[in-house]
Amino acid sequence: MSSVSSSSDMDEDWMHMLPLTEIEVVEEEETSSDSAEEVPRSVSKQRRVSFASIRRQRTLGTLSSLRPASEPIAIPEREKVPKQSEEPVSIPVRNWRIAIRKAREFVRNTPDAWQEFGLEKHETEKATRHRYNALRKSWLEDTVLVKMEDEPFDHGAMRECFRLKKLSNFSRSLDWNRASNYVAKRYIEKVERDVYFEDVKLQMDAKLWGEEFNRHDPPKKVDIMQVVILEFKDRPGSPLYHLEHFIEGKYIKYNSNSGFVEDEALRCTPQAFSHFTFERSSHNIIVVDIQGVGDLWTDPQIHTKEGTDYGDGNLGTKGMALYFHSHSCNRICKALNLTAFDLSNSEIANLERAQVIQTSSKTILRGSEEIVIDPRLKNTGDITLFLRQRSESPRNSPRVSESEDVHMMSSSVSPPYSPVNFLDDDPFPPSLRRLRSDSENSSITRGRVRYDSEMSDCFDDTMSPEEEAEHEEFARRQVSRPSCVNLEVNFRRMSLIQGQLTGGSILGERNPRVCTEGSILGRVHLEMAKYHENGRFAPQQGLNMLHEEEVDWDSAIFHLEKAAVCGVLEAIVALARMFLQLPHDVLEGAHVENTEENTNRGVDYMRMAAVAGDRGAMIYLANAYHTGSGLGTERDIDWVEATRWYDQAVNQSGEDEEGCYDATMEEPAYLLMAKEAELYREGGHGLEKDPERAAELYNDAAEQAMAAMKGRLASKYFMFAEECWGEMEE
Repeated sequence: MSSVSSSSDMDEDWMHMLPLTEIEVVEEEETSSDSAEEVPRSVSKQRRVSFASIRRQRTLGTLSSLRPASEPIAIPEREKVPKQSEEPVSIPVRNWRIAIRKAREFVRNTPDAWQEFGLEKHETEKATRHRYNALRKSWLEDTVLVKMEDEPFDHGAMRECFRLKKLSNFSRSLDWNRASNYVAKRYIEKVERDVYFEDVKLQMDAKLWGEEFNRHDPPKKVDIMQVVILEFKDRPGSPLYHLEHFIEGKYIKYNSNSGFVEDEALRCTPQAFSHFTFERSSHNIIVVDIQGVGDLWTDPQIHTKEGTDYGDGNLGTKGMALYFHSHSCNRICKALNLTAFDLSNSEIANLERAQVIQTSSKTILRGSEEIVIDPRLKNTGDITLFLRQRSESPRNSPRVSESEDVHMMSSSVSPPYSPVNFLDDDPFPPSLRRLRSDSENSSITRGRVRYDSEMSDCFDDTMSPEEEAEHEEFARRQVSRPSCVNLEVNFRRMSLIQGQLTGGSILGERNPRVCTEGSILGRVHLEMAKYHENGRFAPQQGLNMLHEEEVDWDSAIFHLEKAAVCGVLEAIVALARMFLQLPHDVLEGAHVENTEENTNRGVDYMRMAAVAGDRGAMIYLANAYHTGSGLGTERDIDWVEATRWYDQAVNQSGEDEEGCYDATMEEPAYLLMAKEAELYREGGHGLEKDPERAAELYNDAAEQAMAAMKGRLASKYFMFAEECWGEMEE
């Protein structure tokens, strides 16, 4: 018995020493059942199962020899290893994994476009990469490894291009065959180092506006290529290069910073994007010079209202005028509720060809624009809300196809403006009231797709809370402003009304048509009038000299009037002098008929200029009300008005409402005081005789004349003052 037990113990130990792998095989079969398509793994598994079966049979045979035949062989059951449960994966993560897998397959299956140039044989260099964050207005630095050609492969008018490969900072190997292709650009002529950094700021700011455009759900999303600066500190002089991804495809220039639009490359999206940036930025900027491959653009240009920053290509309001002269609103402009820029009838006729080309565009409007409402807005009656609604379309808007007849251009008369009652308890229209309440009461935060404003080497499907807040703050600061004059005038008028209700005007207007800040839209119209005068838009053949009859004076006067309606003081004064048959600096070659109607219009414009603070207009009105000359048929001599304007002209010795200083050499203050004193001394035409006031004015005039080294004139005024004092005693 003991021998049997000892032998059985020995057999059990021997059994444990057998290399049985069947349990492992079973576990492997269960955990790998989903990957049966992997042929090499399945073949090795079958071999292991066969070897395990042979060893198992031998074991069973040994057990049967050690036990009586009457006793059944107890085959131990194999332990089933439970299948390990995988952690749940969110849909965005799963989608990113699928996208990454497809991207890797695409990279493996796509041949390297620059393989034939042997960039991997060049020397590896370390470079400092400068990246710009457009939201935070800050620069970041890191070090990258690159290989770059010694000679440029292409060049433009200002820069030359070099092929370059860059390793990802997240790469675990130095496999240059998998490095990304880039294009390094440098200026042919030597420029200041700050120019490189300004170019990057320009393009990254433009990229930010591309993200804002995409946020409004256009038919086609756009993107502007990320650009950084490489500084080779190991090279002599530490040269700088611009670095961009190499994009294969047909490179097309859709428009330029000087208003040029290529007819064969005319598309709706690039032109609508430029128009969108003008309105969404409240006319402060416009992004033009759109060029690139498809809807991936590079090297744009930004025109600002001041004409400063962003390099020499920033033409200011002149560049804006050049763009709108060649822009014909298309179906995407209409879908985004952009208003048409006011053009004359002849200008609209010249754009008919562009309308036909854009009508045949392949872009089809679909979906709707995402309504963007700041949940922090309360019932404050903010006038900018009404203008913001122009950039919003209802979610159930009908789909617009290419076959539909789309009105491409507006007439010369701008559409009417819908009134808004700021005294209502709820300024939101019914269509937006529900959306506003939902956004205020909802605790769910909707995620947005990230559009990096700086170059990144890794994928990230969400934005950090700081970046999300910065994007929302940028979007909140943008207030849409219309491109047509009627809406602009009403915007300014409503701003004045709200200022009266709240105790301060947003724009500081004293007159709804004249603003201390000036109207950018009006300045654009003024520049268009000047371009017409200079013959910029005239049809010229070769190098022939421009003839005066070739200038479209009707269009020039049309834009000058639009600028005047917007409150541009220079345009108001020019029209006033033009209609009154007086010499004028703007549109010198333009002439209007000398009629009573035009004279009355000229006096109206002159009064607008005087209200805006133009000293010359004040003096004109004072003399006209004094003598009746040039007053028109709708007004009579009024010495009360004359003294009022004389007094304002005397006190207007500083800047006008547009910040311009009007010299007083032609009409010095002492002459105006003497004329005003003459009216008070004589009395009449509604003005009571006041010798005391006349004596004071003559005395002040004499003192200023003495200060101006006009001794004889000063003595004359002192004598008149004594006579007025004598008339008072009588």
